[in-house]
Amino acid sequence: MKLPLSLLNSTMPSGSGSLVWFRKGLRIHDNPALEYASRGSNYVYPLFVIDPHYMEPDPNAFSPGSTRAGINRIHFLLESLHDLDLNLKKLGSRLLVLKGEPSQVLIHCLKEWDVKKLCFEYDTDPYYQALDNRVKNYASTAGIEVFSPVSHTLFNPADIIEKNGGRPPLNYQSFLKLAGEPPWASSPLSVDLSSIPPVGDVGSCEILQVPTLKELGYVEKDQDEFTPFRGGESEALRRLRESLSDKEWVANFEKPKGDPSAYVKPATTVLSPYLKIPWNVDDKLLAAWREARTGYPWIDAIMVQLRKWGWMHHLARHCVACFLTRGDLFVHWEKGRDVFERLLIDSDWAINNGNWLWLSCSSFFYQYNRIYSPTSFGRKYDPNGNYIRHFLPVLKDMPKEYIYEPWTAPLSVQTKAKCIIGRDYPKPVVSHDSASKECRRKMREAYALNQKLKGLVSEEDLKKLGSKLDEDEDEGQEPNPRRKRQKLIN
Repeated sequence: MKLPLSLLNSTMPSGSGSLVWFRKGLRIHDNPALEYASRGSNYVYPLFVIDPHYMEPDPNAFSPGSTRAGINRIHFLLESLHDLDLNLKKLGSRLLVLKGEPSQVLIHCLKEWDVKKLCFEYDTDPYYQALDNRVKNYASTAGIEVFSPVSHTLFNPADIIEKNGGRPPLNYQSFLKLAGEPPWASSPLSVDLSSIPPVGDVGSCEILQVPTLKELGYVEKDQDEFTPFRGGESEALRRLRESLSDKEWVANFEKPKGDPSAYVKPATTVLSPYLKIPWNVDDKLLAAWREARTGYPWIDAIMVQLRKWGWMHHLARHCVACFLTRGDLFVHWEKGRDVFERLLIDSDWAINNGNWLWLSCSSFFYQYNRIYSPTSFGRKYDPNGNYIRHFLPVLKDMPKEYIYEPWTAPLSVQTKAKCIIGRDYPKPVVSHDSASKECRRKMREAYALNQKLKGLVSEEDLKKLGSKLDEDEDEGQEPNPRRKRQKLIN
C-alpha cells in the first residue's frame, strides 16, 4: 500500500538531510547510525528496502518462503519493521519502505533527496558488503558523507584480523587474547533518542507501508504453525527486562548448560581458514535430516521445531549440527548452514557460519571424538520425552522407555502406541554406533592430512583422501562395524 504524498510531505524543512539505511539493526535504542544521522540534520530519511533477493516467494524452495528465507523468518522481519515504524512515529518520524535491488534504490534516493549524510550499520555478510561498496562508491563521487559504524558485533572483525597479521584466529582463546576490551567499553552508552528530525521531501519515490505476507505474495495456510516469538525491538526489550528482573536466574545462568528440551518456557533469553574434509555428498541423507525423517526422535523433533517456530535452544542446534556432520551422516556443514540460514528467525551470517565450522570441528573446536548422542543426550533433560511428544505427535503414545529409540519397542508396544516403526515413523537412517565410529575415523584421517600438509590441502589431495577412505571401507581393513557403510535402512 502506498502512502499519500500529502502525509509524506507534511513537513519539509530546508537544509541538510541524512539518510538512515536500516538492515539488521531494526531498533531505536543503541543505534549509532540513527543517532549520528539525527545529529545536526534538519530532516532524516529512515529507509528500509524490500529486497526481492530475500523476500519474493520461491515455489520451488523446500519450505514456504523465498529463495533465501523461510516464511517464519520473513514474518518475524515484517513484525520487526512494523514495530520500528510505530517507534519512529512516536518520535515524530516514520519508516520509509521501498522495493527493489537495494543499491539501485539507495543510489536513486541519494539522487532524488537532498542528502548530505548516509548512515548504515556495518555488515559482515558478503552480500551486503558488495551492496555497501556500490553505494559508498556513488556517495563518494557525489560528495556525500558515509558513516557506517560497527554496532551489530561487539568488535570490528577487520581489527581482529589485522591484529593477527591478516589471518582470522582459529580458536576462541586466541580470539580473546587479540580482542581485549571492546573500544566502546569505557565510553558512555547513548541508548535513547527523545526525538528525530522529520522526514523531508521524498520527491517521486514510491513509498510503501510495511507490507503483509499476503501483499508479498505468500499464502499463510502454506505454513501450518508460525513461530511463537514476536518480532520487534519492543518485544526484545520486554524479554530483556523480564530476564534481568530475575536476579537469581541472571546470577546463576551458564550458557553451556540449560535445558534444550524446554519449549514452553525456553531455558535461554531467546535474544537470539577452513579445515578441509572429504564430506559425503548424499542428498537422501540431507533430505532425511532436513525433513525430520532420520528415525531418531530427538533429532527429528528439533528439526520440526526449527521448521515450525524458526528457533530452538542452542544445545538442540548443537545436536542436529553434530548429527548431520561429524557425528553420524558426515554431510558437509555448508549444507546444514544453508538450512539454518533459511529457517532461523535469528539467523546471522557470521554467527551461522562460525557455529557450523565449530560444531563440525572444521575450525575453532577440534575435539571431534566428543559427539552428541541422538538417543541419550535429550533423555537426560527430558526422560519422559515431552518435547518429542509435542513436536512429533505420531509418537505421543509411545512409552517413555522407548520414546528415544522407538525401533527397539516390541511390535505389540508399537501397535498399542499406534505407531509402527517403518510405516508411521521411519526407521533410523544409520546405526549411530557404527556411523559415529566411521565419522571419527574419517575425521582422524582428515586431521592427519591437514597436519602433514600444514593446512595447504588441495582439491586433488581431498579426492585422493576420499578414494582412500572408500577403499579402506571396501577392503575392510578394520573390523566391523567400524567400516560399516552409512546407508539408508529400508
